[in-house]
Amino acid sequence: MSEELENELPAPAVESDQTPPQTEKPPKKKQWKKPTKKQVVNVIVSYLIMTVGTILVAAGVYFFKAPNHFATGGVSGISIVLAKFVPLNQSTLVLIINAALLIIGFIFLGKGCTIRTLYCSLMYSLENFLFEEFLPISIIPTAVEHVYALGNITYTLTGQPLMELVYAMLLTGIGSAIMFNCKASSGGTDIVALILKKFTKLNTGKALLVTDSAIAFSTFFIFGAEAGLFSILGLFSKAFIIDGVIENIGKSKYITIITTMPDEIGKYITTVMKRDYTSYKATGGYTGAEKTVLITVCKRSEALKLKSKVKLIDSTSFVIITDANEILGKGFRETI
Repeated sequence: MSEELENELPAPAVESDQTPPQTEKPPKKKQWKKPTKKQVVNVIVSYLIMTVGTILVAAGVYFFKAPNHFATGGVSGISIVLAKFVPLNQSTLVLIINAALLIIGFIFLGKGCTIRTLYCSLMYSLENFLFEEFLPISIIPTAVEHVYALGNITYTLTGQPLMELVYAMLLTGIGSAIMFNCKASSGGTDIVALILKKFTKLNTGKALLVTDSAIAFSTFFIFGAEAGLFSILGLFSKAFIIDGVIENIGKSKYITIITTMPDEIGKYITTVMKRDYTSYKATGGYTGAEKTVLITVCKRSEALKLKSKVKLIDSTSFVIITDANEILGKGFRETI
């Protein structure tokens, strides 16, 4: 009987080692989204700011650096040195050298930075060309003729090299810092400096100092001791100017608010300023009263408005405002 029952019972299911093939879903293509009006305006403003930076650099190089042979580094410095030996003007040399270094920049720095750097380098070359064609220094009434080593004759704007070095470094340093803040550069050895900054612990100024030292020292042998000494002085001053300007451009305010009215102040920070904040409870050491501490970070212009608003909401509040030189996070742009 048991054998018959066993024969009539269904056979146990056998687990198969083979699983049904799973069809892989094709990766979703990134859909292009139309940029908002604010994004378009931000891009336009960014490129206008970069244009201002290139104008400052071009003016500093053409009117002050090149006539005095201040080869303080960069492609402009290389072009000043090479122009003595090859039958090409400075703007053409800048364009050729930048083209080679832009390819290197694309490999190591990415497409976004390379596109902005390409724009800046083209604008810089164009502005230099326009200066050379339509405003030669020799036709300026105050121009002074100079004869340098190896019989090189040139004209300077005032004949006062120290003053012209100061203006050369101020214009090129501020202009370069503006472009760096927009995640761009004028090309050339700036690209090498940005690569060094990306893969080492060097800041922008020190990275430029490393890449441009050889160019500055070469002026001793080509244009004489005076031009060489001025170039070395300019090299160091430019590094400090760039770091100082970048820090001041990106500087924000770190604000600590101790208050008994956190909801009203917090609402102003989130709704009006469009910022976030962190809060926690605290107890006063002298009074023993329970208060709330709010912490936020904002731009300098916003800090002034927040300080005034906090005093209107809570006149007994305690506000601490300090400088924040570098902020990494949403809502704040990181310089390269």
